[in-house]
Amino acid sequence: MVNYYDVIGIGIGPFNLSLAALTEKMDDLACIFFDDTPQMEWHPGMLIEGTDLQVPFLADLVSFADPTNYYSYLNYLHIHKRLFPFYFFHKMEVPRKEYNHYLQWAANNISGLHFGKEVIDVMDKQDHYQVFVHNKQTNTTEAYFAKHLVMATGTKPLVLDNMKGFPNEDVLHTSRYLYEKETLIKAKDITLVGSGQSAAEIFYDLLEEKKEKDFQLTWLTRSEGIFQLEAAKLGQEFFSPDYVDYFHELPLNKRKQTLDTLDPLRKGIDYQTLNGIYRLLYHFSIGKRSPEVTIQPLTEIKAIKHHKESYQLDCHQWQADLSFTHHTDKVILATGYQPNIPSWFINRFKDSINWEDDKLYQVDRNYALSFKDNRKHHVYVATNLEHSHGTAATNLGLAVQRNMEIINDITNEERFDTSDSFIFQQFKP
Repeated sequence: MVNYYDVIGIGIGPFNLSLAALTEKMDDLACIFFDDTPQMEWHPGMLIEGTDLQVPFLADLVSFADPTNYYSYLNYLHIHKRLFPFYFFHKMEVPRKEYNHYLQWAANNISGLHFGKEVIDVMDKQDHYQVFVHNKQTNTTEAYFAKHLVMATGTKPLVLDNMKGFPNEDVLHTSRYLYEKETLIKAKDITLVGSGQSAAEIFYDLLEEKKEKDFQLTWLTRSEGIFQLEAAKLGQEFFSPDYVDYFHELPLNKRKQTLDTLDPLRKGIDYQTLNGIYRLLYHFSIGKRSPEVTIQPLTEIKAIKHHKESYQLDCHQWQADLSFTHHTDKVILATGYQPNIPSWFINRFKDSINWEDDKLYQVDRNYALSFKDNRKHHVYVATNLEHSHGTAATNLGLAVQRNMEIINDITNEERFDTSDSFIFQQFKP
């Protein structure tokens, strides 16, 4: 059969790039990967100067599976003559810009990666899948066949309905921050809506700009506070295969409750960013000067409206039950992301897979979608996994572990040892 592969990867971000790196030397596995973007770019609108990943460098594409793999971060540093600078840098965390460059280096060297090609449809052929790909350069459609699919289509910006329909240069999601920054800092009033690490990094960056620029900066979030990410060692063990095993066995209602309790581990802000923000605020306020900054948690934005040449935010402080309006020139939305589920997936597979509820598909422990029939040609997913695999959904280190398990399942061999306990604590007797 023409264009037949063992695995077709849909989407090329860190997750499927890791899978490509781990399978590249496996001559008995024919793999090919497609992505609709023109090149490897990892959150380009948020590559703010001086920001770092929140995980150590070992959470690269391959090290948890094989530290000797060519595509390890340490080998990247070696090839680029940066081992000694990184050694003297004396940090476990990788600068975001360098992580992006590392991914681009890997993508430029790994075979079987095709950018500028969008998967537009998939058909189930009983023992394999037919995948239709739109080649953006030639404007043609190509057909490929595979026994297995790995869908890693990532996320897309979440903008609430009451915040849509405004010009990008005025009301923008954090994912566009660097694209619009030069226009933003010319405004007299800038308001940041939302919380989390991205919000804090943008707030800190804008505080730095206030050294030279004169604008009012406001941060509003419905969260109960601007809280630090839990970083204690035992707490980090929740990002382990052991905990994923335990979490996956829980019933759906228990898993949903557990996700809320894990928020301090998943959604807090790192200590250095919070410290940097407070340091700048302290310096700006010396001599009882006003830093021209407002930070207010507990505040929900009900609507954004045009007001003359600026914008009015209808706000509600939900704990005190107080409503008020806030006027600003620019709004940055740190409202997070939502799973990017392709329309063809729903059209083709909605009725043939099992669902845990109306929106959450059932995923087996090996990351394969649960189909109603007992099939041997699988669709593995790395998208929309919070409800099924908890902390493994977006964690970069556990992404490598996920790919190890997927490869073992595809080959029906233990090519990677995933059997032993990895941590000091246990989650049930």
